[in-house]
Amino acid sequence: MAYARLAGSGNMATHNADSEAPAAPGKAVAEASPLIYRTKLPVRIWHWINALSIFVMLMSGMMIFNAHPRLYWGVYGANLDHPWLVISHRGTSGFVQIGGFEIATTGILGYAQGVPYAFPPLVTIPSAYNLADARQWHFAFAWVLLTSASLFMAYNIFSGHLRRDLALKAEERSLSHLWHDLKEHARLRFPTGEAARAYNPLQKIAYLGVLFVLIPVVILTGCTMSPTLNAAFPWLAHLFGGRPSARSIHFLCASGFALFIVVHLLAVVLAGPFNELRSIITGWYRLPKERSK
Repeated sequence: MAYARLAGSGNMATHNADSEAPAAPGKAVAEASPLIYRTKLPVRIWHWINALSIFVMLMSGMMIFNAHPRLYWGVYGANLDHPWLVISHRGTSGFVQIGGFEIATTGILGYAQGVPYAFPPLVTIPSAYNLADARQWHFAFAWVLLTSASLFMAYNIFSGHLRRDLALKAEERSLSHLWHDLKEHARLRFPTGEAARAYNPLQKIAYLGVLFVLIPVVILTGCTMSPTLNAAFPWLAHLFGGRPSARSIHFLCASGFALFIVVHLLAVVLAGPFNELRSIITGWYRLPKERSK
């Protein structure tokens, strides 16, 4: 998905700050922060392919969900069974029901933009109700996601990016270290200076969760819901406790992707969008100046 700090920490080049124009006489010369090559080309390519794939799959998936806006646990799932999640409407009043709790969502979910669907046309592909086209979009980009994720995983392993940049170091695995990092992020105090060269522990955990949990599970549950693949690999349905359960897990993983995107984009804005975008487009990133104590 969209990553604010995707890069290998090795082989980083620094920009020669001495090339900056000298300040006028009598004025203090502020030392420029170094410009480093932080985000390697394979990471940048995968970032944008992954971002496109996830956005299209989320939007087409919401259209598919509109065809039956209920989720179940177990082997079976039909209109007369008891769903654990319902996004629907009564007249022009939209609501979301989770278990025995119901929340009014008129204008957002259930009934919005004048249409009685779980998700409104603004966030679906296609915008008009069309289950067949939504499935075509969804399956096409599912193959894009599977292919790009497989190639990127191979790159992670053979280039050392996984071991060098994503694996938590011994000191980062301590609860005290993780708690400190969590508090710093809650105070919007992002890493500066040399600490900004590498991922912080929360970033590593988030990226590892996407790579090793969300993407594999969303692909496998998607395969479980495909009648053709379900027939070819019946063990998938047993693995996830039935196709209705697989659909529920698929929806929860998609929600995880949506949450990751929101947090990620917020972090990009707060950390400095120009610098972060330059890093993920060109690879070059200016280290933030050390924070004064």
